[in-house]
Amino acid sequence: MNVNSYNISIVIPIYNENDSLKILLNEINSVFKNRKKPELIFIDDGSSDGSTKTLKKIVLDNTHVKLISFKKNYGKSIALNEGFNLAKGDIVITMDGDLQDDPKEIFSLIDKLNQGYDMVSGWKKNRKDPISKRWPSKIFNFVLRIATGLKIHDFNCGLKAYKKIVVNSITLYGGLHRYIPALAGQKNFSVSEIVVNHRPRK
Repeated sequence: MNVNSYNISIVIPIYNENDSLKILLNEINSVFKNRKKPELIFIDDGSSDGSTKTLKKIVLDNTHVKLISFKKNYGKSIALNEGFNLAKGDIVITMDGDLQDDPKEIFSLIDKLNQGYDMVSGWKKNRKDPISKRWPSKIFNFVLRIATGLKIHDFNCGLKAYKKIVVNSITLYGGLHRYIPALAGQKNFSVSEIVVNHRPRK
């Protein structure tokens, strides 16, 4: 299937990422240049740094952008869940708003999804985070691989692609966003992963 015919929704939780927002929007628009624009959903999770004002301006200037704005910080799981409920695309992409996830990977995720999987998770194999974050993550992922039987190296990577049926079938709250591949696997959806570019936090 030609990627130009997809209806794609991109769900991005935001918490105090004001300096990143316009850069991220430009990167996404560049990736979709000469393609059908995606439905772009920002979830402002109670930001206090000016992100809310910037996002409202972005929505006014871009008809394909939608905004869900929380009055206080509810956490990433609730933000993603609200984005999933609003998303209209046949394919849903999630990514973080801090510029560490590379929008250029979106169609690589979709290509893998097109091989017959219901969900594809990114793997930050060459992770640009301090060792204080990398080692706990390695342990977390190792334990989950053993517990679930899923051969996923990076359960908690924010960059993922889903068929709409998957996001319609899971409910997120608390810290469940860290376990999305496991939740999908429990519902007998097929899950895979690809190595994605991970960028340093600016």
